[in-house]
Amino acid sequence: MGKYLNQKPVLVAVDCIIFGYDGDQLKLLVIKRAIEPVKDQWSLMGGFIGDTEDLDGAAKRILLELTGLHDVYLEQLHSYGRPDRDPIERTISVVYFALIDINKYNKQINDQYHAEWFKIKEVPELIFDHNEMVKAAMAKIRYQAALHPILFELLPKKFTIPQLQALYEQVYDSPIDNRNFIRKITASGLLIKQTEKDKSNSRRGAFYFKLDKNKHKAQFQSFLNFIPKTIK
Repeated sequence: MGKYLNQKPVLVAVDCIIFGYDGDQLKLLVIKRAIEPVKDQWSLMGGFIGDTEDLDGAAKRILLELTGLHDVYLEQLHSYGRPDRDPIERTISVVYFALIDINKYNKQINDQYHAEWFKIKEVPELIFDHNEMVKAAMAKIRYQAALHPILFELLPKKFTIPQLQALYEQVYDSPIDNRNFIRKITASGLLIKQTEKDKSNSRRGAFYFKLDKNKHKAQFQSFLNFIPKTIK
């Protein structure tokens, strides 16, 4: 089998945007870039696709090698191919985003590449077009969260209403009226109330809840009710 004539090879990379939630703050995981150019500057997790890999396989491998993370929610976002996006060679980047519960996976994260969590509003300037990628990922998550329970990937199996509300507020960058949120989420029937309470923040405590995935399937688009009005 021959090669295509007069065609210059192009590199293909995969970049992974890792969002995490610790029950209080929505955060982004970034690393110090290990190679030139812009060595030691803040970067998303990334690497080049191998000869025998497909895109999903490369994304999973890069996550595992750079962070130690595996079996997490991972979704392909977009491809970036501006000719000058990488100063060394023409490189197309296929971007994925991951959603994790920080408390569940924090001990797995590999510190070899100086991985560090930043609050979503305090993310430093990233290399190349990585800030643009993060912005696009946030827009996709906001859209997806209105229709699907993807934000629950950021939560533990059992969570409190205040934790859920804080997460929605940070994802949509908008305050939510507490009583209105509780009323809507209670009326939705999407959550299963547990007998245990979280008493870490008050003596009275807050009941834990779980998402009823079966009810959500029967009530598609039900999460639209929880989005702040300023976003709709």
